[in-house]
Amino acid sequence: MSQSSARILILDDDPDVACAAQMLLRRRHGAVSTLDDPARLDALLASGVPDVVLLDLNFTPGRIDGAEGLALLDRLRALPQGPAVIVLTAYADVPLAVEALKRGAGDFITKPWDNARLLAAVDAALARRGARTDGVDASLMGDSPAMREVKSMIASVAPTMANVMVLGENGVGKELVARAIHAASMRAHAAFLAVDMGAVPEATFESEMFGHRRGAFTDARTDRAGRFQAAQGGTLFLDEIGNLPLAAQAKLLTVLERRQVTPVGADRAEPVDVRIVSATNLDEARLFDAALFRTDLLFRLNTIVIRVPPLRERRGDIPALLHHYLSLYESQYARPVRELAPGALDRLCAWDWPGNVRALRHACERAVILGNRPDYHVDDFGLTAPPAAMPAPAPAGEEFKLGALERDTIAAAMEQARGNISLAARLLGLSRAALYRKLGKHGI
Repeated sequence: MSQSSARILILDDDPDVACAAQMLLRRRHGAVSTLDDPARLDALLASGVPDVVLLDLNFTPGRIDGAEGLALLDRLRALPQGPAVIVLTAYADVPLAVEALKRGAGDFITKPWDNARLLAAVDAALARRGARTDGVDASLMGDSPAMREVKSMIASVAPTMANVMVLGENGVGKELVARAIHAASMRAHAAFLAVDMGAVPEATFESEMFGHRRGAFTDARTDRAGRFQAAQGGTLFLDEIGNLPLAAQAKLLTVLERRQVTPVGADRAEPVDVRIVSATNLDEARLFDAALFRTDLLFRLNTIVIRVPPLRERRGDIPALLHHYLSLYESQYARPVRELAPGALDRLCAWDWPGNVRALRHACERAVILGNRPDYHVDDFGLTAPPAAMPAPAPAGEEFKLGALERDTIAAAMEQARGNISLAARLLGLSRAALYRKLGKHGI
């Protein structure tokens, strides 16, 4: 989903809180509105459903039970093409936030918030909403042998307690695999909490993941639950696990071995009961490089490994995905139903789709919005180079310089996008936050 086209609603009765969040988010997103009275929500929804809602839990002065916010969450989750919801909560409301996670909220942010944390949460919510389509995990659509194997493994592993590692390129739907595992597990009634490990600052890793006690450090004004406590009884999805620094890996390993966390500033450990599903786009061979990833942690995480194939390895699924997303955006943008022009399907199926299903989804959205002919032509999808121009795999036995290839690919995308970060991220199938990290990594 384009960051600039995202619609965000801040639903909070405190005008100062709403204004602060609005000013922050407007730096990155154009359409950010606020609402302080839930009674006016229906009128706002009549003009269009937002992509993300930042939702307070209490609106009536003196109420602290969170019932109003939870009722609003249920209403928002029941909407067709409903928004992603991030709960805004005071420190003391963390148990309510956990209940909101169980009811379908994607994340919770404690007040006062860290600006980087709020921006990362909104970016992740937009990415998740873009992948969610009418309750169907479209990235998992398809009847190719590769996808049948993935679905079979999900069905087999979901009812167990085994930790699962999901491998695959950007945009293949790794989080959707994790959500499918959770939904089919005995923990489906509890929270599913996704954490982008690459977005967690190393300096605050322990506080973010394990919580902290009041007074543990400056600004620790009260106790705070970490991500492990928030996912208690449910599933904790550790995305981009390959980006975790070695020092943080050691701390995570200790928690997984002991099944308990010690909040920062606490003198006693707390038991935690969570199932871990992790994911990375790292090449599998690099995961076994001890200089990048601890072998003992890897063996804790990869009891079961599910490899999600790139779209170029299941081209037979492309026609169904094209039909699905074109129909979806025709409905969403109230555009006429159109067919593909003769020959267009063959060319789209021959495309290698760097960025995978995420890139295909963005291309379909572009075609629906910008296409102005009676049918869809290949140029409507914004594919500006022939499939043959995509980098070819290195010959067997030849050194494959992943770092240089990644840098060259990102540089080419930035040049094609003429420096437009949002467009370059869409071309690469990345979120803006992930692209910023990679630009910094390669000094581009």
